[in-house]
Amino acid sequence: MSMTDPIADLLTRVRNGAKARKEYVEMPWSKVKVGVAEVMVAEGFLKDVNVVEIDGNKKNLRVWIRYDRANRPVIQGIRRVSRPSYRIYVGAKSMPSVRRGLGVNIVSTPAGIMPDREATRRNVGGELLCSIW
Repeated sequence: MSMTDPIADLLTRVRNGAKARKEYVEMPWSKVKVGVAEVMVAEGFLKDVNVVEIDGNKKNLRVWIRYDRANRPVIQGIRRVSRPSYRIYVGAKSMPSVRRGLGVNIVSTPAGIMPDREATRRNVGGELLCSIW
């Protein structure tokens, strides 16, 4: 059975795992999920991302959730912006801000998946995948 929206699945598993105070969450592997998770690690919202092999030919993605000193999740909110039924594309000059600069938009560009600041710096636009704050 194929998944309709794997990015929404990733975001939901991370959101639910953070609320349940899990150390990590696992999900089926995909290149897009790895790209989004690596951007979240680079921006400081997650601790680490690992690929775990199961049965030799299957892969799972293990995402380690980051907490602050008071054991609260660093991620305050995640929102899926572009969906399979409603794609949202933005240019480099019209990149929206998240919480007046306190959050990050993750954008899928021809140069790869990257945060909004990097896309603006490189002057590339693309599909606005999600917002994290």
